[in-house]
Amino acid sequence: MSEMGFIDHLEDLRWALIKGVAGIGVACIVAFFFSDFIIQEVLLGPKKPDFIMYRLFGMETTPFVLQNRTVTGQFFAHVGTVISVGIIFGSPVFVYFMWKFIEPGLYAGEKKGLRFSAVFASFFFILGVSFGYFIITPLALQFFAAYQISPEISNEFDISRYFGMITFWAFGVGVLFELPVVVYFLSKMGIATPNGLRTGRKYALIGALTLAAFFTPPDPISQVLVATPLLLLYEGSILISAHVLRKRDREMAKALE
Repeated sequence: MSEMGFIDHLEDLRWALIKGVAGIGVACIVAFFFSDFIIQEVLLGPKKPDFIMYRLFGMETTPFVLQNRTVTGQFFAHVGTVISVGIIFGSPVFVYFMWKFIEPGLYAGEKKGLRFSAVFASFFFILGVSFGYFIITPLALQFFAAYQISPEISNEFDISRYFGMITFWAFGVGVLFELPVVVYFLSKMGIATPNGLRTGRKYALIGALTLAAFFTPPDPISQVLVATPLLLLYEGSILISAHVLRKRDREMAKALE
């Protein structure tokens, strides 16, 4: 590549970054105008006794108090919420401009593979965030709200820690649900195999049950509700790995003909 071509390439990258960051900035501005709804209905939703999870399963909730313990606590909670939501909803714009930057240098097969991977990863991430927010978060909140070592100690949660926990549980589970995507790529590289995953099935069962027991109230229904999707996710990863292996074997057999 010539020096002029390289400079042009950097200029295209610079504009792609500027447009992507501008998209996130616009998303932050939009999030600011909807911040009341985001805080009252989304972040504080799992605290309310009429939250969909509680109504769906007829759960009785344990009330708890949210407190602001610092002078700037509510201000930074507000700003942090706006920025976080802006990054979340603005990131597709950023990814789009990055994609438009690298797309001309890719082969047709690579473009198709990356599009499939993006859709595949996005689906499981959104599924995981939804499960984390609507199932894990309310169950975990109720567990910790009801947990008491003495009747003389009441549970009052700090607002910053509460918002942080909501975000961590929702997006943490979203990342956890990327397991099939990770297994897909590891299987493509020959690192993960169906037999290896089947061997680790018992450890996955122990891990899912431990996670369910730690983050949910001590009743079997809640624990099964949390553990079952995690186990299904693991079993789905085994099927994905087996599919990748079969496809690779077919391609190798075809190449040897």
